[in-house]
Amino acid sequence: MESTSIDDSALRVLRETFGYEAFRGRQREIIDAVSAGRSALALMPTGGGKSLCYQIPALLRAGVAVVVSPLIALMQDQVEALRHYGIRAACLHSGLPAEERRDVLAALDDGALDLLYAAPERLLGGGLLERLSPEQVALFAIDEAHCISQWGHDFRPEYLQLGRLAEGFPGVPLVALTATADARTRAEIQRRLLPADAETFIASFDRPNIRYRVRIKERPRAQILELIRDGHAGESGIVYCMSRRATEDVAAWLAERGINALPYHAGLSATLRAHNQDRFLREDGVVMVATIAFGMGIDKPDVRFVFHMDLPKSLEAYYQETGRAGRDGLPAEAVLLYGTRDVYRLRAMLEGSEANARHKQLERQRLDALLGFCEQTTCRRQALLGWFGEDHPGDCGNCDNCLEPPRTWDATEAAQKLLSAIYRTGQRFGANHVIEVLTGGSAARLRELGHDRLSVYGIGRDHPRLIWQSLTRQLLAQGLVQPDPEGHGGLRLTEACRAVLRGERRLVLRADTRPTTPDRSRGSSIRVAPAERGRWEALRHCRRSIAEAEGVPPYVVFHDATLLEMLRCMPASLEELGHVSGVGRHKLEKYGEAFLEALAAAE
Repeated sequence: MESTSIDDSALRVLRETFGYEAFRGRQREIIDAVSAGRSALALMPTGGGKSLCYQIPALLRAGVAVVVSPLIALMQDQVEALRHYGIRAACLHSGLPAEERRDVLAALDDGALDLLYAAPERLLGGGLLERLSPEQVALFAIDEAHCISQWGHDFRPEYLQLGRLAEGFPGVPLVALTATADARTRAEIQRRLLPADAETFIASFDRPNIRYRVRIKERPRAQILELIRDGHAGESGIVYCMSRRATEDVAAWLAERGINALPYHAGLSATLRAHNQDRFLREDGVVMVATIAFGMGIDKPDVRFVFHMDLPKSLEAYYQETGRAGRDGLPAEAVLLYGTRDVYRLRAMLEGSEANARHKQLERQRLDALLGFCEQTTCRRQALLGWFGEDHPGDCGNCDNCLEPPRTWDATEAAQKLLSAIYRTGQRFGANHVIEVLTGGSAARLRELGHDRLSVYGIGRDHPRLIWQSLTRQLLAQGLVQPDPEGHGGLRLTEACRAVLRGERRLVLRADTRPTTPDRSRGSSIRVAPAERGRWEALRHCRRSIAEAEGVPPYVVFHDATLLEMLRCMPASLEELGHVSGVGRHKLEKYGEAFLEALAAAE
């Protein structure tokens, strides 16, 4: 039961400063531990409120909280947001002008800061650590702590040196936070960063507000356009592509069709990347078409959708990338387009790599998990959370398989025919050629090769090409066939297919059919009744005007979730407005009258 006593300092800060009535998940346990001076590892999902787990202890403990963050954009966003809550926050990074850097250091020396954000190299190599004494520091917080393992020396080698903090500042609590860490990564974080007595807190990784859907890739650009127009017109979102060229081509194609789309990848100039990112953060309804270079450190809460035009690298990557949607807790959607070429490409890349056998085995397991998720016929949320070791009862009611249960069929006999055709044609031809043989095609190449005289020629005429294409994809996904490791495009049988050919293993697979009507099940956008539309737009206009005047993204003023509660509660006084979630004391004093006037004028 949540404590509500008047002397409950943490809850009082949550309510008065941040404007929230109650803690979520394991926030309270983590805050209590760190506030009491104990070190901790906190694993919480994106949008789960990790920042409060060190921000509230920073306001309760004497001294300055030093926050290690890997990205300048993330630091700047968080500092700006904290200042709008009336909190004394600053950051130190390589892009800061000399005069501002001197002002920040002076404020640090004067004890005039509650939180100081710094990049790891600035903390360790810029003389900042030597400037601090244990008596000055309230706590150390290491954000994105998985960087120590997931990228290590390839990403930010300075993370590997952060173990010095526990050694040099005994008695100062250290909290490491991440939204992505499997058991191996957790162990490495604890070993490299934290003292031996640090506590571990693992919150649920479920994001119930996100609707997960997987769609067969047919016409990916047109599919993405339809998804945006039908379900997310005028909303902010991210479209992930595998290649840099694709991000630019797709962004231009969408823009030509009226979508406010921008490209982002590491090959663009730093100026253009910064410009596009700034527009995404500050404007409503911008769609960022990006490689995975975009996303980490983006603190935008009102991203309403994340679409993947290509398969991500793993389920971990998928979870992290889709987690950038709906950070405000409002409905959001994640759609993954997935096809035979994706499976073929990833299998071929893995088998053709020069990695050692052990590494290949681990990567094969990760790929199998990703492909298994795509081919799942039961609750996707159950499968996704299961990969992270979290139980879920299934039937989530917010994924495509729960909303529209897929049909399955006994594909054993058809699979035997397909496997036999791959074998009879010499295990050196691609899916299209094998399907031509099965369906009795009339291509001249079949006659030239003599494949029209094989025993398997035409034995698959009872199924359309769509079924054979689906079956090929699913056999690839299950590892019953694999691409030619020499990279010539052929399909080869694996040892695992023997049980199917012998009739010892039954295959019940997804029955893919081309939809005859558009999918109208998404319903994941913010829904405002027609009678409320005028007031909703008035609140958004008020927020946008304030944000432009102050030079900050609109969500720094108030999140969509806060505006939505204003709309539904219709406060008529500052006192009533103060009870709206997300309206703290400082923001109430600063913005309250403006939003009350906006509501009244829209009546």
